[in-house]
Amino acid sequence: MQEIIKKTFGGLSAQYYIRQLFFGSLFAALVIYMAINGGKPIKFSMVALLAVNTLLYPYSRFVYESVVRFIIGDNVFFVNAIFMIVIKIFTMLLCWGFAIFIAPIGLAYLYYHHSKTAS
Repeated sequence: MQEIIKKTFGGLSAQYYIRQLFFGSLFAALVIYMAINGGKPIKFSMVALLAVNTLLYPYSRFVYESVVRFIIGDNVFFVNAIFMIVIKIFTMLLCWGFAIFIAPIGLAYLYYHHSKTAS
């Protein structure tokens, strides 16, 4: 069991995981801020979903970046910086919001990849 956890959840580098965790935490903080300013109490189920999405976000982002890297390859695009930032935030928000559905794909790949390299 410990081997499975190490191959999946320990599959990303610490630097990458912490960086993505920081950005995922910003989305969770934004949702909590909006809920508090909306005057409604925050339910435990909402906090649990925010925590799960935030913890799984790095794996979701890993899947997204792997797919984009596969499609685009080594090509470089020159676009307006504001446009690129808006697109980046939008994709980050989608990856965070759907992390509970996307992350299992990344976890399965990491397990497969680390099992393959171990043998």
